[in-house]
Amino acid sequence: MSVFLESSKYGKDNVRVLKVKRDPQNPAKQEVIELTVRVLLEGEIEESYTKADNASIVPTDTVKNTTFILAKQHDVWPIERFGATLANHFVTKYAHIHAAEAHIIQHRWTKYNVQGTPHLHSFIQDGAEVRTATVYKKEGEAFKITSGIKDLTVLKSTGSKFYGYNVCDFTTLKETHDRILSTDVDAQWTWIPSKVSTYEAVNELGEKGEFDSAYEKARNITLETFALENSASVQATMYNISESILKEAPLLDTVTYLLPNKHYVELDLSWHHGLKNTGKDAEVYVPLNHPNGLIKSVVKRTPSKL
Repeated sequence: MSVFLESSKYGKDNVRVLKVKRDPQNPAKQEVIELTVRVLLEGEIEESYTKADNASIVPTDTVKNTTFILAKQHDVWPIERFGATLANHFVTKYAHIHAAEAHIIQHRWTKYNVQGTPHLHSFIQDGAEVRTATVYKKEGEAFKITSGIKDLTVLKSTGSKFYGYNVCDFTTLKETHDRILSTDVDAQWTWIPSKVSTYEAVNELGEKGEFDSAYEKARNITLETFALENSASVQATMYNISESILKEAPLLDTVTYLLPNKHYVELDLSWHHGLKNTGKDAEVYVPLNHPNGLIKSVVKRTPSKL
């Protein structure tokens, strides 16, 4: 039997970093950012797999150390720029490394009020929600950048319906014009390649606040549309959100949503002295963890004909 190594990559995962930024005018006024970083390398590394020759391996410990050093030497706000810094470093420093991918999770720390005013240097971690970025750099090619939001859990107790769906002899689901809608938002958006083609271009977008702006727009549009739309389905709502994001953020190419439909079902209590708890009388529901619906969409900007 003959075999060959079709592809390979390696690196360091779960590198935890927290960086403090101090205001030059008031050192007590500070910002913090906490990251979990993964860096994977590709290149002329086949012999480390096929011939047990480690000469080509940049140790994963070196990858970890590099992450810390570059976090000290460079701005890590926004995470897309820091991802580009990491990926660019490995491709340019090591001649045999031809591609690098940096995936960064930003954990959410928010200043809280003390005596009616946001404290200068105290924060709370408000939930599991994270911001993400994946930056891929291949030698001689443009950066590929994907940003996102993950684990933003939302629920609304009315303003959602589901009816008119396909019915067959396997169907037991009843139509509803008023239901609880809940999901864990997993959203990603890709940047138009020509806008992030070089390290300098990525840095410029970071300085202009374009990455932060797109994140805030995507998050706000998600929350506002979820709350205000009388949802016909998860499918319809996620498409409307994606369309609005692409309209408001012109540097984005695609928007992807992967949404679980987290079910809360009415509980029939009529067995207890005729107690009404269904339809318009429903107040007590049972959360169901599994199984759940899972809906995905990728909405892409229509290419300009100009």
